[in-house]
Amino acid sequence: MSEIAVIGAGAWGTALAIVLGRKNTHRVSLWAYEREVCESISQHGVNQLFLPNTPIPLAVAVTNSLEEALRNAKIVVSVMPSHHTRRLFQQMTPYLRPETIFVSATKGVENETLLRMSQVIAEVLSNLGTAAPRIGALSGPSFAKEVARGDPTAVTIASTDSELACLVQREFSDPSFRVYTNTDIAGVELGGALKNVIAIAAGVCDGLGLGHNTIAALITRGLAEITRLIIACGGRAETMAGLAGIGDLVLTCTGGLSRNRSVGVELGKGRKLDEIIAGMHGMVAEGVLTTNAAVGLAHKHKVEMPITAQMYAILHEGKAPQEAIRELMTRRGTSEVGLYSS
Repeated sequence: MSEIAVIGAGAWGTALAIVLGRKNTHRVSLWAYEREVCESISQHGVNQLFLPNTPIPLAVAVTNSLEEALRNAKIVVSVMPSHHTRRLFQQMTPYLRPETIFVSATKGVENETLLRMSQVIAEVLSNLGTAAPRIGALSGPSFAKEVARGDPTAVTIASTDSELACLVQREFSDPSFRVYTNTDIAGVELGGALKNVIAIAAGVCDGLGLGHNTIAALITRGLAEITRLIIACGGRAETMAGLAGIGDLVLTCTGGLSRNRSVGVELGKGRKLDEIIAGMHGMVAEGVLTTNAAVGLAHKHKVEMPITAQMYAILHEGKAPQEAIRELMTRRGTSEVGLYSS
């Protein structure tokens, strides 16, 4: 049996641990920051805080110790919030082995450096003076609750290391969780992160009482601006036609389980961001932070991202959602022929 460590016991980390544990071919260590999560799983076999009423297989052992979680791990799955990734990997380095394979399942971008999660991990580990770490990025349309209960789900593992991608595909796939491979790690990571910004915008539209026409236009134009940035960052446009692109974008913009969309709904209803975040009880809507990084990346690469810019203004400058929509609709007329140009 292979040893797999899942670092981060939020809803998504717990769901991935369930997927790996139910195969009965892995010994899975799930690291949780919150002691109440450890107690809940140890005593009752469920993560009542982040994924309630969902049984966790006996093959999954929970721990609050990074050293214990990482002991003998062949694969390390990183599922912590993006703003904790650098710090946690710095803490993990004493317990990692040179041959360890890393799978980043965090959908975010580091605000200060504008680095994708695989880049953050590689930077931290490269400071140890060891060989370049083997890293892949896992993304796609995957609500944790539905994954955990066994609804058919398809995701992609992206890496320039084909052996790693095939290994993860084999080790993670089961009849309810299908894993495809991809070589465009930049496109997959940015697609998974940036769609959260558009999902908040979709929620805003819903909170304002706008209809399906508006959401369809938002998704389409959101896809265009995400694709422009991905291309500028070295990714491929075709990736956005896949699971980590349009698949994840549509799910997060329309699904009621989306935390990012839910934040937008409340913003559209007139609630303040601080109040909304406080009511989430520790759960993270990555799109709030990713909006900052997206604006930074757009400026760095000179890419026009009007929806993202308006979401930044709503989230961080107090702009009225109605005014943001009006400005988007009254921008200078352009052609759709150059879909990924402006």
